[in-house]
Amino acid sequence: MATSLFSRSGSARALSHRDFTLLWLGTLVSNIGTWMESVALGVYVTQVTGQAAWTGGVAALTHLPSLVLAPLGGALADRFDRRTFMAVCVCMQALLAALLTVLAGTDNLSVPWVAVLSLLNGAFSTLVIPCATALTVAVVPPEDLHNALSLDSAQFNLGRIIGPVLAALVLTRVGIEGALFVNTLSFLAVLLALAGMRGAASTLPPKVEALWDGIMRGVRLAWTDPGIALALGSGALVGLLISPFVGLVPVFALKVLGGDATTTSMLLTAQGTGAVIAAFGSGALVARMGRRAFLESALLLVGLCSAAYWLSPSLPVALVTLFILGAVYLVAFTGLKTVCQARTPPELQARVSSLFLLLVNAGYILGVWGQGALSDRVGVRPITAGCALLFFGIVVGMRTLRARGLAALGT
Repeated sequence: MATSLFSRSGSARALSHRDFTLLWLGTLVSNIGTWMESVALGVYVTQVTGQAAWTGGVAALTHLPSLVLAPLGGALADRFDRRTFMAVCVCMQALLAALLTVLAGTDNLSVPWVAVLSLLNGAFSTLVIPCATALTVAVVPPEDLHNALSLDSAQFNLGRIIGPVLAALVLTRVGIEGALFVNTLSFLAVLLALAGMRGAASTLPPKVEALWDGIMRGVRLAWTDPGIALALGSGALVGLLISPFVGLVPVFALKVLGGDATTTSMLLTAQGTGAVIAAFGSGALVARMGRRAFLESALLLVGLCSAAYWLSPSLPVALVTLFILGAVYLVAFTGLKTVCQARTPPELQARVSSLFLLLVNAGYILGVWGQGALSDRVGVRPITAGCALLFFGIVVGMRTLRARGLAALGT
């Protein structure tokens, strides 16, 4: 009954595939815990240091390992049993979360500890993400790929909604160690989901090529395919100029709006809500406008929406603008990821996914740290809103100076 219901629903038809549903639910639970930890650590670092540069720097450390490990993770995920590979990485993430919990519970937590463990967690997360994307592509048919990737983004943002709300409750009643403990337990959901999957245990035959040769095959495809190359470059620019709003939410909530952990939770929840609604509701617009036109519109709007958020004069206005930004941001990233995966042969999908992760995170690392550091000197609003308007100008320039500048994004 549930399967037929999802099959009839264009907004959630990928959930008619059992393995995808298990992976989706397990990752959702884990993401709720991850967002609880993210809010807890972001508030902790902001309160202890009082500096946007520290908050942005610690957020950047989570993504720093992708600059080295993303291509390796993609090649390994295309080489080995993806479920086993992902399970090992998730176990290591659970151990790191448990160590954070112990440090907080014994009053030994410090900003250096947060930085080191964020770096290590980022390393294993870098290995997990391309593997999870490749598993998703393997368990849904091509016609459901865009829907599956949209639902992946939806579950990530459902975690963004539920996680910060739970974090605010736990932080005020139990303390930081409570939020970190819940995150530790949440990784069990992913392990149970992987154990229950039937059809994705060995999605590809073992590879006999050298690891470096495997990495370079993915790089060559990305370099020579104009659609993949443009999608990767666009993702890097979004990461550099737009994505830092995610890591700097605690700074905006505490230093600009004069709020607290609850304010941070409210802002993250607003963004997540917008993203979830977009994920479930964008299917009809994609069908009407076409994937390329829909993606181009999202890329044009995301800069304007980001600038409007950073210039918000009050919390209510910030909540509304961040809700809209969350929706447009999801559509833009889902569209870019779909271009990459739809144009890639199955045996290279994890590698191309890892390159997307590499470039987006490289942009985000430079952006969140750089914008945070400059904000301490110049002010939060001028720097962040200026970057958002710069992105808008770049997209307008591509469309104006080269009429077919974004045409390669067609799939």
